[in-house]
Amino acid sequence: MQSLDIVKDTFMASIHNDISLPAPARDVWDAVRDFGALHQRLVPGFVTACTLDGDARIVTFANGSVAREVLVDCDDARRRLVYAINNERLRHYSASVQVIAEGETSCRLVWIIDMLPNELAPYVQGQTKEAVAAMHKALRPLRPDHSL
Repeated sequence: MQSLDIVKDTFMASIHNDISLPAPARDVWDAVRDFGALHQRLVPGFVTACTLDGDARIVTFANGSVAREVLVDCDDARRRLVYAINNERLRHYSASVQVIAEGETSCRLVWIIDMLPNELAPYVQGQTKEAVAAMHKALRPLRPDHSL
C-alpha cells in the first residue's frame, strides 16, 4: 500500500506519504538514520550524491537539483528522523520520516513534508513519487540464490 496525498489549506501544503515496505523495520530504520548515505542505502538513483557538512547533508538529485538538508532530530526509540530545508525557493520545508514495524518482515514508512510556498507542492509530490520508487527498489528483501 502506498498513499501520497497533498493537503492544502490557507496556511501550508502538507504532503503525506504512507508506504508499505517488505523489509524489517530495523533494516529500513538503519538506512533512514544513516543520514549521509541517502544516495547509497535509501534512494540510490534518485539521489546521486550526498555529502555531510556538520549537521547538514548536501544532496544532489538525479534531475541535477541540489538541496542542503539540516538534521533536526534523529530519535532511535521512535525510529523517527526530522530534517529541514531553507533556501531561496522554499520559505519553509520540514519533513519527518518514521518507520513503524508491521510484523517481523515488513514495515510502514510515514514521510510527511510541510512546506511553503504551496505552489511548489505538486513538484515536490512528483519528486516524492520518484523517491518512493527508488526506496522500494533499494529496500526490497534480498532473495536467496538457489542456483548451484
